[in-house]
Amino acid sequence: MTSIATRLSQATGRVTAMLGDHEVVAAVGGLDDRALLDGLAAVADARRALDVAGAALSGEIERRSRRDLGYDGLAQRAGHRTATNLIQSVTGQSAADVRKATGVGQDLAAVAVFPVPNGEPVSPAKRETWFAPLAVALAGGVLSREQYDAIRRGLGEPPVERYSDAEVVTAAWREAAAILIEEASDQLVEDLRASARLARDTLDPIGTQLRFDERFERRSFTMWVDESGQQCARIRWDDDAAAWVRTILNAALRPRRGPRFVGADSAASQESSHDTRSNEQLQYDTLLAVLKTGAQADPTQAFGDRQPGVRIVVTAESLERRTDASASMPVGFFEETGQAIPGGVVEAYLCNAGTTPVTLDSFGNPLDVGRERRLFTKRQRIAMAIRDGGCLDCGAEPSRCEAHHIDHWHEHHGRTDLADGVLLCCACHMRLHSQRRRITRVGSTYYLHPPAGERGEPRILRPRSLLRFEKRLEQARSH
Repeated sequence: MTSIATRLSQATGRVTAMLGDHEVVAAVGGLDDRALLDGLAAVADARRALDVAGAALSGEIERRSRRDLGYDGLAQRAGHRTATNLIQSVTGQSAADVRKATGVGQDLAAVAVFPVPNGEPVSPAKRETWFAPLAVALAGGVLSREQYDAIRRGLGEPPVERYSDAEVVTAAWREAAAILIEEASDQLVEDLRASARLARDTLDPIGTQLRFDERFERRSFTMWVDESGQQCARIRWDDDAAAWVRTILNAALRPRRGPRFVGADSAASQESSHDTRSNEQLQYDTLLAVLKTGAQADPTQAFGDRQPGVRIVVTAESLERRTDASASMPVGFFEETGQAIPGGVVEAYLCNAGTTPVTLDSFGNPLDVGRERRLFTKRQRIAMAIRDGGCLDCGAEPSRCEAHHIDHWHEHHGRTDLADGVLLCCACHMRLHSQRRRITRVGSTYYLHPPAGERGEPRILRPRSLLRFEKRLEQARSH
């Protein structure tokens, strides 16, 4: 692994060469597009190295200021009450940022990424702790500190106290961390945090139920009048209610119904060209219409041919594992948001609505219809939503997506088969066609290619499958 000092020297050298003797604004203004992006990458590399160094320094200051040292601790000797106060005075950071940096530094020391001279010996167990791959990836520049924090906090600590085999649970957490490290380069930090929570909830069905119940208990609705006389409200949704509200709004504002997610020359856009409402106003009006009309409303008046409804994703194999009535129901996931829900809620939905089976087997796959149909079927779209988790490019919700033939129907004589179709939101779909980009598939991996004639490597488009951590859950349950 290249040392922090070497990485920092190389990155700052690239930044220095880019700036030359010019002021920064003048220097970057004269760069072409490629040099501009290369310069930003160099700054990011330098920042990653500095963040690791800062975290290690903060962790060591915290260690030398621990409470048992009393007035002999570093912070006390420097005239500060705590290590956090001392670090804040030096760096100008917020207390929250300092605590994050300190925690990362302690993690690095705990797994002996940077052995502490004259410090406490690091046990082999600590070196093999579940977050060791994360610490190594951070120290090696594979992860930024923000990405590290998203995975570390999103996964949380393995709940070894809730399961019979602590080693299996810890190993599952370690494997989930490895998967998330691999996905980090292709996800925004916010998406990576959501993926880490998805992994945690998949691996910890008991915790999923506990967290679901906690959020349900925090549900609330409050109204008040502000100083200007405006009626205001604040809502804290429970998970199930939030899923319903999201599907109602997405059904009303989906790409084919409004001008917000379609091209300017589309029929839907032209029909709604006089609608000056913002998205927030459209959502408000939709919710108010639902409240006013209530159970007596004709839903087709509000939503047309696509009715709002919550769809739950759960594997048939996990349902079949319930050999008797006392067996626990597996964790499921809201198709629209990817949020995990406990088995009890899954069971309630099964009781009320039944199931829609979707076969994902590549052998004899009934979802493949070849050239017999131009458009993907409803069941194919459901399968894509389960596999892709939304827009394969930006991650938008499935209800905002369209099915795209990676081999274009007319130009490449593409087939309407599940493996050769992906979900793209209207904006990403339109950009792909207008910029003449291509998506190709090698096995089960999809690649987005730059426009013809432009330099650049294809970018991997990783599906955000709701079931990609299912094997870890299977392993945890089998013990």
